[in-house]
Amino acid sequence: MAGKRVRRSWAEAEKLMIVAQTRMPGVSVSQVARRYDVNANMVFKWLRDPRYSAAQERTGDFLPVTIAADPPATKISRPPVLAPAEFSVEITTPGGCKVRVEGGLDVGRLCALVRGLER
Repeated sequence: MAGKRVRRSWAEAEKLMIVAQTRMPGVSVSQVARRYDVNANMVFKWLRDPRYSAAQERTGDFLPVTIAADPPATKISRPPVLAPAEFSVEITTPGGCKVRVEGGLDVGRLCALVRGLER
């Protein structure tokens, strides 16, 4: 006997975020739906809802990112570039990996971390 299905409820902010992601060029509704474990038909329903039409203007929150190959190593040793102590960044990759970093850090190591997330 199968267990009873539990109906999930989504906050308005979550719905807006999901709808905004579906409007990105080259992204399908089914990709976004799988990322958030929601039925694609539900996302299509939200897309038709006028309350979430404002999400179309919110697509500026997402920027395309390209990761370039490492430059060739040089023989000159440079000290690491450190971000200020009040530095805070949250990175979400297209694959759904999230990383939040706070405080002073080596920017080179942060770049290496981001490059390794989607490998």
